[in-house]
Amino acid sequence: MNAPPGVAERLTGLVGALRSHGVRIGTGETVDAAQALEALGLADRERLREGLAATLLHSTGQRRVFDPVFDVYFPRRAGAPSSEEPLDREDLRDRLAAALAANDQALLGQLAVEAVAGFGGYGSSPRSDGWSSHQALDRLRPQTLMARVRDSVRAQAGGAGFTDRLLEDEIRRRIEAFRAQVATEARRRVAERRGRDEIARRAVATTADRVEFLFAGRDQLAELRRVVQPLARKLATRLAARRRRASRGTIDLRRTLRGSLSTGGVPMRPVLRRRRPIRPELVLLCDVSGSVSGFSDFTMLLVQALHDQFSKMRVFAFVNRIDEVTGLLAHGATDPEGLGTRIRSEAKLTGWHGSSDYGIAFGEFTERYTDAVGPRTTVFVLGDARTNMSDPNLPAVRQLCERARRVYWLNPEQRSQWGTGDSAAPAYAELVVMHECRNAQQLSKLIARLLPV
Repeated sequence: MNAPPGVAERLTGLVGALRSHGVRIGTGETVDAAQALEALGLADRERLREGLAATLLHSTGQRRVFDPVFDVYFPRRAGAPSSEEPLDREDLRDRLAAALAANDQALLGQLAVEAVAGFGGYGSSPRSDGWSSHQALDRLRPQTLMARVRDSVRAQAGGAGFTDRLLEDEIRRRIEAFRAQVATEARRRVAERRGRDEIARRAVATTADRVEFLFAGRDQLAELRRVVQPLARKLATRLAARRRRASRGTIDLRRTLRGSLSTGGVPMRPVLRRRRPIRPELVLLCDVSGSVSGFSDFTMLLVQALHDQFSKMRVFAFVNRIDEVTGLLAHGATDPEGLGTRIRSEAKLTGWHGSSDYGIAFGEFTERYTDAVGPRTTVFVLGDARTNMSDPNLPAVRQLCERARRVYWLNPEQRSQWGTGDSAAPAYAELVVMHECRNAQQLSKLIARLLPV
Protein backbone atom coordinates (compact mmCIF):
# COMPACT_ATOMS: atom_id res chain seq x y z
CA MET A 1 0.00 0.00 0.00
CA ASN A 2 1.49 3.33 -1.09
CA ALA A 3 0.65 5.57 1.86
CA PRO A 4 2.43 7.97 4.18
CA PRO A 5 4.51 6.39 6.97
CA GLY A 6 2.43 5.10 9.87
CA VAL A 7 -0.85 4.87 7.96
CA ALA A 8 -0.62 1.08 7.55
CA GLU A 9 -0.07 0.75 11.32
CA ARG A 10 -3.09 2.93 11.95
CA LEU A 11 -5.25 0.74 9.69
CA THR A 12 -4.11 -2.51 11.33
CA GLY A 13 -4.64 -0.90 14.75
CA LEU A 14 -8.17 0.10 13.69
CA VAL A 15 -8.91 -3.46 12.57
CA GLY A 16 -7.51 -4.93 15.80
CA ALA A 17 -9.56 -2.56 17.96
CA LEU A 18 -12.75 -3.40 16.06
CA ARG A 19 -12.05 -7.10 16.48
CA SER A 20 -11.57 -6.63 20.22
CA HIS A 21 -15.09 -5.14 20.33
CA GLY A 22 -16.62 -8.18 18.64
CA VAL A 23 -16.67 -7.02 14.99
CA ARG A 24 -15.70 -9.98 12.79
CA ILE A 25 -13.13 -8.82 10.25
CA GLY A 26 -11.20 -11.26 8.10
CA THR A 27 -8.05 -10.89 6.04
CA GLY A 28 -10.08 -10.21 2.90
CA GLU A 29 -11.91 -7.28 4.47
CA THR A 30 -8.61 -5.88 5.76
CA VAL A 31 -7.09 -6.03 2.26
CA ASP A 32 -10.21 -4.33 0.85
CA ALA A 33 -9.89 -1.60 3.47
CA ALA A 34 -6.23 -1.06 2.55
CA GLN A 35 -7.18 -0.72 -1.12
CA ALA A 36 -9.97 1.70 -0.21
CA LEU A 37 -7.55 3.75 1.88
CA GLU A 38 -5.09 3.92 -1.03
CA ALA A 39 -7.83 4.91 -3.48
CA LEU A 40 -9.53 7.50 -1.27
CA GLY A 41 -6.48 9.06 0.33
CA LEU A 42 -6.41 11.14 3.50
CA ALA A 43 -7.55 14.51 2.14
CA ASP A 44 -11.29 13.96 2.72
CA ARG A 45 -11.63 12.41 6.17
CA GLU A 46 -15.39 11.79 6.03
CA ARG A 47 -15.13 10.10 2.65
CA LEU A 48 -12.38 7.88 4.09
CA ARG A 49 -14.61 7.08 7.08
CA GLU A 50 -17.44 5.92 4.83
CA GLY A 51 -15.08 3.93 2.59
CA LEU A 52 -13.51 2.02 5.48
CA ALA A 53 -16.94 1.42 7.06
CA ALA A 54 -18.21 -0.03 3.77
CA THR A 55 -15.31 -2.49 3.55
CA LEU A 56 -15.04 -3.52 7.21
CA LEU A 57 -18.57 -3.57 8.67
CA HIS A 58 -21.39 -6.06 8.21
CA SER A 59 -24.32 -4.13 9.69
CA THR A 60 -25.36 -0.57 10.46
CA GLY A 61 -25.48 -1.41 14.18
CA GLN A 62 -21.69 -1.71 14.19
CA ARG A 63 -21.30 1.99 13.34
CA ARG A 64 -21.67 2.95 17.01
CA VAL A 65 -18.39 1.11 17.61
CA PHE A 66 -16.67 1.95 14.32
CA ASP A 67 -17.07 5.75 14.40
CA PRO A 68 -15.33 6.46 17.75
CA VAL A 69 -12.59 3.92 16.97
CA PHE A 70 -12.03 5.56 13.57
CA ASP A 71 -11.76 8.94 15.31
CA VAL A 72 -8.99 7.57 17.53
CA TYR A 73 -6.89 6.10 14.71
CA PHE A 74 -7.67 8.69 12.02
CA PRO A 75 -8.23 11.90 14.02
CA ARG A 76 -9.24 15.27 12.65
CA ARG A 77 -6.06 17.13 11.76
CA ALA A 78 -7.42 20.61 12.32
CA GLY A 79 -4.81 21.41 14.96
CA ALA A 80 -5.21 23.29 18.17
CA PRO A 81 -4.21 26.95 18.28
CA SER A 82 -0.46 27.37 18.42
CA SER A 83 -0.69 30.34 20.74
CA GLU A 84 -0.09 29.66 24.41
CA GLU A 85 -2.33 32.59 25.38
CA PRO A 86 -5.48 31.58 27.30
CA LEU A 87 -8.68 31.53 25.29
CA ASP A 88 -11.39 34.09 25.88
CA ARG A 89 -14.44 32.07 26.93
CA GLU A 90 -17.01 34.64 25.77
CA ASP A 91 -15.28 35.08 22.42
CA LEU A 92 -15.36 31.31 21.88
CA ARG A 93 -19.05 31.20 22.83
CA ASP A 94 -19.80 34.01 20.36
CA ARG A 95 -18.02 32.15 17.54
CA LEU A 96 -19.75 28.92 18.54
CA ALA A 97 -23.20 30.58 18.40
CA ALA A 98 -22.43 31.91 14.92
CA ALA A 99 -21.19 28.51 13.72
CA LEU A 100 -24.29 26.76 15.12
CA ALA A 101 -26.57 29.28 13.43
CA ALA A 102 -24.80 28.77 10.10
CA ASN A 103 -24.43 25.01 10.66
CA ASP A 104 -20.78 25.37 9.58
CA GLN A 105 -19.41 21.87 10.22
CA ALA A 106 -15.79 22.76 9.45
CA LEU A 107 -15.83 25.67 11.88
CA LEU A 108 -17.62 23.61 14.53
CA GLY A 109 -14.88 21.00 14.26
CA GLN A 110 -12.20 23.66 14.73
CA LEU A 111 -14.08 25.15 17.70
CA ALA A 112 -14.28 21.69 19.31
CA VAL A 113 -10.49 21.46 19.06
CA GLU A 114 -10.10 24.92 20.59
CA ALA A 115 -12.59 24.14 23.38
CA VAL A 116 -10.72 21.04 24.51
CA ALA A 117 -7.33 22.76 24.17
CA GLY A 118 -8.47 25.81 26.11
CA PHE A 119 -10.81 24.39 28.73
CA GLY A 120 -10.51 20.60 28.74
CA GLY A 121 -7.02 20.12 30.16
CA TYR A 122 -6.38 19.18 33.77
CA GLY A 123 -3.28 18.45 35.81
CA SER A 124 -0.12 20.32 36.71
CA SER A 125 2.12 19.83 33.66
CA PRO A 126 2.32 22.55 30.98
CA ARG A 127 0.65 20.29 28.39
CA SER A 128 -1.87 18.89 30.89
CA ASP A 129 -1.95 15.46 32.47
CA GLY A 130 -5.26 14.62 30.80
CA TRP A 131 -8.19 15.91 28.80
CA SER A 132 -11.85 15.98 29.75
CA SER A 133 -14.73 16.68 27.37
CA HIS A 134 -17.03 17.06 30.38
CA GLN A 135 -14.84 19.81 31.82
CA ALA A 136 -14.63 21.63 28.48
CA LEU A 137 -18.39 21.48 27.92
CA ASP A 138 -19.09 22.53 31.50
CA ARG A 139 -17.00 25.67 30.96
CA LEU A 140 -18.38 26.41 27.51
CA ARG A 141 -22.04 25.44 28.21
CA PRO A 142 -23.22 25.28 24.58
CA GLN A 143 -26.76 24.31 25.65
CA THR A 144 -27.31 27.82 26.99
CA LEU A 145 -26.85 29.29 23.49
CA MET A 146 -30.25 28.02 22.32
CA ALA A 147 -32.06 31.40 22.34
CA ARG A 148 -29.15 33.29 20.74
CA VAL A 149 -28.81 30.74 17.94
CA ARG A 150 -32.58 30.65 17.36
CA ASP A 151 -32.78 34.42 16.99
CA SER A 152 -29.79 34.43 14.64
CA VAL A 153 -31.30 31.72 12.41
CA ARG A 154 -34.63 33.59 12.27
CA ALA A 155 -32.84 36.80 11.30
CA GLN A 156 -30.89 35.05 8.56
CA ALA A 157 -34.05 33.38 7.20
CA GLY A 158 -36.07 36.60 7.28
CA GLY A 159 -38.87 34.94 9.21
CA ALA A 160 -39.25 32.00 6.80
CA GLY A 161 -38.09 28.43 7.22
CA PHE A 162 -38.49 26.29 10.34
CA THR A 163 -41.42 26.58 12.74
CA ASP A 164 -40.44 27.35 16.34
CA ARG A 165 -40.66 23.73 17.45
CA LEU A 166 -38.75 22.35 14.47
CA LEU A 167 -36.16 25.10 14.73
CA GLU A 168 -35.48 24.33 18.39
CA ASP A 169 -35.19 20.60 17.61
CA GLU A 170 -32.72 21.35 14.82
CA ILE A 171 -30.60 23.58 17.07
CA ARG A 172 -30.57 20.90 19.77
CA ARG A 173 -29.37 18.42 17.16
CA ARG A 174 -26.54 20.75 16.15
CA ILE A 175 -25.53 21.30 19.77
CA GLU A 176 -25.49 17.55 20.44
CA ALA A 177 -23.35 17.04 17.34
CA PHE A 178 -20.90 19.66 18.63
CA ARG A 179 -20.79 17.97 22.04
CA ALA A 180 -19.91 14.71 20.28
CA GLN A 181 -17.09 16.49 18.41
CA VAL A 182 -15.70 17.77 21.72
CA ALA A 183 -15.81 14.24 23.15
CA THR A 184 -14.02 12.93 20.06
CA GLU A 185 -11.29 15.55 20.33
CA ALA A 186 -10.74 14.84 24.04
CA ARG A 187 -10.52 11.13 23.29
CA ARG A 188 -7.99 11.81 20.52
CA ARG A 189 -5.74 13.84 22.82
CA VAL A 190 -5.89 11.17 25.51
CA ALA A 191 -5.07 8.54 22.89
CA GLU A 192 -1.99 10.48 21.79
CA ARG A 193 -0.78 10.61 25.38
CA ARG A 194 -1.67 7.14 26.63
CA GLY A 195 -1.69 5.13 23.42
CA ARG A 196 -4.38 4.62 20.80
CA ASP A 197 -4.86 0.89 21.47
CA GLU A 198 -5.68 1.36 25.15
CA ILE A 199 -8.16 4.17 24.51
CA ALA A 200 -9.84 2.27 21.67
CA ARG A 201 -10.25 -0.69 23.99
CA ARG A 202 -11.44 1.15 27.10
CA ALA A 203 -13.17 4.33 25.98
CA VAL A 204 -15.32 3.07 23.10
CA ALA A 205 -18.82 1.73 23.65
CA THR A 206 -19.17 -1.94 22.81
CA THR A 207 -21.55 -3.48 20.30
CA ALA A 208 -25.13 -4.12 21.39
CA ASP A 209 -24.63 -7.89 21.58
CA ARG A 210 -21.92 -7.37 24.23
CA VAL A 211 -23.85 -4.92 26.40
CA GLU A 212 -24.84 -6.53 29.70
CA PHE A 213 -28.59 -7.05 29.98
CA LEU A 214 -28.72 -5.73 33.53
CA PHE A 215 -27.10 -2.43 32.56
CA ALA A 216 -28.56 -1.90 29.09
CA GLY A 217 -30.40 1.37 28.55
CA ARG A 218 -33.63 1.82 26.63
CA ASP A 219 -31.87 2.54 23.34
CA GLN A 220 -29.58 -0.47 23.68
CA LEU A 221 -32.51 -2.79 24.45
CA ALA A 222 -34.36 -1.40 21.42
CA GLU A 223 -31.31 -2.14 19.27
CA LEU A 224 -31.19 -5.68 20.65
CA ARG A 225 -34.82 -6.22 19.74
CA ARG A 226 -34.05 -5.19 16.17
CA VAL A 227 -31.40 -7.92 15.84
CA VAL A 228 -33.67 -10.71 17.12
CA GLN A 229 -34.76 -11.93 13.69
CA PRO A 230 -31.28 -12.00 12.07
CA LEU A 231 -29.86 -13.72 15.14
CA ALA A 232 -32.71 -16.25 15.15
CA ARG A 233 -32.04 -17.12 11.50
CA LYS A 234 -28.40 -17.84 12.28
CA LEU A 235 -29.33 -20.01 15.26
CA ALA A 236 -31.98 -21.87 13.25
CA THR A 237 -29.37 -22.71 10.61
CA ARG A 238 -27.01 -24.04 13.29
CA LEU A 239 -29.74 -26.09 14.94
CA ALA A 240 -30.86 -27.56 11.62
CA ALA A 241 -27.26 -28.57 10.84
CA ARG A 242 -26.93 -30.19 14.28
CA ARG A 243 -30.18 -32.04 13.73
CA ARG A 244 -29.00 -33.35 10.36
CA ARG A 245 -25.76 -34.61 11.88
CA ALA A 246 -27.59 -36.20 14.79
CA SER A 247 -30.08 -37.95 12.50
CA ARG A 248 -27.26 -39.91 10.88
CA GLY A 249 -26.94 -41.89 14.08
CA THR A 250 -24.02 -43.80 15.59
CA ILE A 251 -22.30 -46.91 14.27
CA ASP A 252 -24.19 -50.19 14.80
CA LEU A 253 -21.19 -52.35 15.71
CA ARG A 254 -22.98 -55.70 15.45
CA ARG A 255 -24.40 -55.08 11.96
CA THR A 256 -21.12 -53.51 10.79
CA LEU A 257 -19.12 -56.61 11.83
CA ARG A 258 -21.65 -58.91 10.26
CA GLY A 259 -21.41 -57.01 6.99
CA SER A 260 -17.61 -57.09 7.11
CA LEU A 261 -17.58 -60.92 6.73
CA SER A 262 -17.97 -60.53 2.97
CA THR A 263 -14.79 -58.38 2.84
CA GLY A 264 -12.55 -60.58 4.95
CA GLY A 265 -13.40 -58.90 8.23
CA VAL A 266 -12.58 -55.39 6.99
CA PRO A 267 -15.49 -53.01 7.80
CA MET A 268 -15.64 -51.30 4.42
CA ARG A 269 -19.21 -50.04 4.88
CA PRO A 270 -20.09 -48.99 8.45
CA VAL A 271 -23.76 -49.48 9.31
CA LEU A 272 -25.38 -46.65 11.28
CA ARG A 273 -28.20 -46.77 13.78
CA ARG A 274 -30.64 -44.38 12.22
CA ARG A 275 -32.21 -41.92 14.62
CA ARG A 276 -35.73 -40.79 14.09
CA PRO A 277 -35.55 -37.00 14.45
CA ILE A 278 -38.01 -35.76 17.07
CA ARG A 279 -38.53 -32.06 17.59
CA PRO A 280 -38.28 -31.36 21.31
CA GLU A 281 -40.69 -29.53 23.59
CA LEU A 282 -39.57 -26.30 25.24
CA VAL A 283 -40.75 -24.46 28.36
CA LEU A 284 -39.50 -21.05 29.47
CA LEU A 285 -39.91 -19.77 33.05
CA CYS A 286 -39.09 -16.05 32.94
CA ASP A 287 -38.56 -13.60 35.80
CA VAL A 288 -39.88 -10.28 34.41
CA SER A 289 -39.23 -8.09 37.45
CA GLY A 290 -36.97 -5.07 37.58
CA SER A 291 -33.80 -4.93 35.50
CA VAL A 292 -34.06 -8.66 34.72
CA SER A 293 -37.10 -7.97 32.54
CA GLY A 294 -34.99 -6.75 29.59
CA PHE A 295 -33.06 -10.03 29.59
CA SER A 296 -36.25 -12.10 29.79
CA ASP A 297 -38.05 -10.10 27.09
CA PHE A 298 -35.16 -10.46 24.64
CA THR A 299 -34.81 -14.18 25.31
CA MET A 300 -38.55 -14.76 24.86
CA LEU A 301 -38.47 -12.94 21.53
CA LEU A 302 -35.43 -14.91 20.39
CA VAL A 303 -36.88 -18.29 21.29
CA GLN A 304 -40.25 -17.36 19.77
CA ALA A 305 -38.45 -16.60 16.50
CA LEU A 306 -37.11 -20.18 16.67
CA HIS A 307 -40.59 -21.69 17.14
CA ASP A 308 -40.27 -23.93 14.06
CA GLN A 309 -37.50 -25.85 15.80
CA PHE A 310 -39.85 -27.23 18.48
CA SER A 311 -42.91 -29.43 18.47
CA LYS A 312 -44.38 -27.44 21.36
CA MET A 313 -43.34 -24.30 23.19
CA ARG A 314 -44.90 -22.77 26.27
CA VAL A 315 -43.79 -19.58 28.04
CA PHE A 316 -44.51 -18.60 31.64
CA ALA A 317 -43.72 -15.25 33.28
CA PHE A 318 -43.54 -14.50 36.98
CA VAL A 319 -42.67 -11.93 39.61
CA ASN A 320 -44.08 -13.60 42.70
CA ARG A 321 -47.03 -15.22 40.91
CA ILE A 322 -46.73 -17.18 37.69
CA ASP A 323 -48.93 -17.04 34.61
CA GLU A 324 -48.75 -18.45 31.10
CA VAL A 325 -47.99 -15.85 28.42
CA THR A 326 -47.58 -18.12 25.40
CA GLY A 327 -50.51 -16.44 23.67
CA LEU A 328 -48.87 -13.02 23.98
CA LEU A 329 -45.96 -14.27 21.91
CA ALA A 330 -48.05 -15.39 18.95
CA HIS A 331 -45.73 -15.74 15.98
CA GLY A 332 -45.94 -12.80 13.60
CA ALA A 333 -48.12 -10.74 15.96
CA THR A 334 -45.60 -9.92 18.68
CA ASP A 335 -44.72 -6.26 19.13
CA PRO A 336 -41.08 -6.36 20.30
CA GLU A 337 -41.23 -2.87 21.79
CA GLY A 338 -44.39 -3.47 23.79
CA LEU A 339 -43.98 -7.11 24.78
CA GLY A 340 -42.87 -6.46 28.35
CA THR A 341 -45.64 -3.92 28.93
CA ARG A 342 -48.27 -6.30 27.59
CA ILE A 343 -47.06 -9.16 29.75
CA ARG A 344 -47.04 -7.08 32.92
CA SER A 345 -50.48 -5.58 32.20
CA GLU A 346 -52.35 -8.66 30.93
CA ALA A 347 -50.82 -11.47 33.02
CA LYS A 348 -51.29 -11.96 36.76
CA LEU A 349 -47.72 -11.84 38.01
CA THR A 350 -47.91 -10.31 41.49
CA GLY A 351 -49.79 -11.00 44.69
CA TRP A 352 -49.89 -8.82 47.76
CA HIS A 353 -46.41 -7.44 47.10
CA GLY A 354 -44.44 -6.62 43.94
CA SER A 355 -41.04 -8.17 44.71
CA SER A 356 -39.60 -11.32 43.16
CA ASP A 357 -40.41 -14.55 44.98
CA TYR A 358 -39.01 -17.56 43.18
CA GLY A 359 -40.28 -19.96 45.83
CA ILE A 360 -43.94 -19.03 45.37
CA ALA A 361 -43.57 -18.95 41.58
CA PHE A 362 -41.99 -22.41 41.42
CA GLY A 363 -44.59 -23.77 43.82
CA GLU A 364 -47.48 -22.44 41.72
CA PHE A 365 -45.92 -23.81 38.55
CA THR A 366 -45.61 -27.35 39.90
CA GLU A 367 -49.21 -27.20 41.19
CA ARG A 368 -50.99 -25.54 38.25
CA TYR A 369 -48.97 -26.53 35.19
CA THR A 370 -47.86 -30.13 35.73
CA ASP A 371 -49.01 -30.96 32.19
CA ALA A 372 -46.45 -28.53 30.70
CA VAL A 373 -43.42 -30.68 31.59
CA GLY A 374 -42.78 -34.23 30.45
CA PRO A 375 -39.94 -36.59 29.52
CA ARG A 376 -39.35 -34.78 26.20
CA THR A 377 -39.38 -31.27 27.70
CA THR A 378 -36.39 -29.00 28.07
CA VAL A 379 -36.94 -26.21 30.61
CA PHE A 380 -35.08 -22.90 30.65
CA VAL A 381 -35.32 -20.72 33.78
CA LEU A 382 -34.44 -17.07 33.15
CA GLY A 383 -33.63 -14.91 36.15
CA ASP A 384 -31.05 -13.68 38.66
CA ALA A 385 -32.21 -16.05 41.45
CA ARG A 386 -32.61 -13.16 43.91
CA THR A 387 -35.44 -14.21 46.20
CA ASN A 388 -35.68 -11.10 48.45
CA MET A 389 -34.81 -13.36 51.41
CA SER A 390 -37.87 -15.55 50.86
CA ASP A 391 -37.94 -19.37 50.81
CA PRO A 392 -36.36 -20.59 47.54
CA ASN A 393 -38.65 -23.66 47.58
CA LEU A 394 -35.99 -26.17 46.54
CA PRO A 395 -38.42 -29.16 46.70
CA ALA A 396 -40.48 -27.61 43.87
CA VAL A 397 -37.34 -27.17 41.76
CA ARG A 398 -36.30 -30.75 42.49
CA GLN A 399 -39.75 -31.96 41.37
CA LEU A 400 -39.41 -29.92 38.17
CA CYS A 401 -36.02 -31.50 37.45
CA GLU A 402 -37.41 -35.00 37.98
CA ARG A 403 -40.24 -34.48 35.48
CA ALA A 404 -38.29 -32.70 32.72
CA ARG A 405 -35.76 -34.14 30.32
CA ARG A 406 -33.35 -31.30 31.03
CA VAL A 407 -33.46 -28.07 33.06
CA TYR A 408 -31.09 -25.16 32.48
CA TRP A 409 -30.89 -21.85 34.33
CA LEU A 410 -29.63 -18.73 32.53
CA ASN A 411 -28.49 -16.11 35.02
CA PRO A 412 -27.77 -12.55 33.75
CA GLU A 413 -25.67 -11.70 36.80
CA GLN A 414 -21.90 -12.03 36.90
CA ARG A 415 -20.87 -15.33 38.44
CA SER A 416 -18.93 -13.54 41.19
CA GLN A 417 -22.25 -12.02 42.39
CA TRP A 418 -23.98 -15.37 42.84
CA GLY A 419 -24.65 -16.00 46.51
CA THR A 420 -24.23 -12.37 47.58
CA GLY A 421 -27.03 -10.56 49.38
CA ASP A 422 -30.40 -12.22 48.69
CA SER A 423 -29.09 -14.39 45.83
CA ALA A 424 -30.04 -18.07 46.13
CA ALA A 425 -28.06 -18.98 43.00
CA PRO A 426 -25.67 -21.43 44.72
CA ALA A 427 -28.59 -23.36 46.25
CA TYR A 428 -30.42 -23.57 42.91
CA ALA A 429 -27.18 -24.45 41.09
CA GLU A 430 -26.93 -27.64 43.17
CA LEU A 431 -30.15 -28.84 41.50
CA VAL A 432 -30.07 -27.10 38.10
CA VAL A 433 -27.24 -26.52 35.65
CA MET A 434 -26.81 -22.74 35.92
CA HIS A 435 -25.01 -20.68 33.25
CA GLU A 436 -23.85 -17.08 33.35
CA CYS A 437 -25.63 -15.23 30.53
CA ARG A 438 -24.86 -11.52 30.70
CA ASN A 439 -25.24 -10.40 27.08
CA ALA A 440 -26.74 -11.38 23.74
CA GLN A 441 -23.48 -12.88 22.51
CA GLN A 442 -23.36 -15.31 25.44
CA LEU A 443 -27.07 -16.02 25.07
CA SER A 444 -26.81 -16.98 21.40
CA LYS A 445 -23.90 -19.34 22.10
CA LEU A 446 -25.76 -20.97 24.99
CA ILE A 447 -28.99 -21.33 23.04
CA ALA A 448 -27.12 -22.94 20.11
CA ARG A 449 -25.31 -25.33 22.46
CA LEU A 450 -28.03 -26.21 24.95
CA LEU A 451 -31.15 -26.50 22.83
CA PRO A 452 -31.90 -30.18 22.25
CA VAL A 453 -31.89 -31.79 18.81
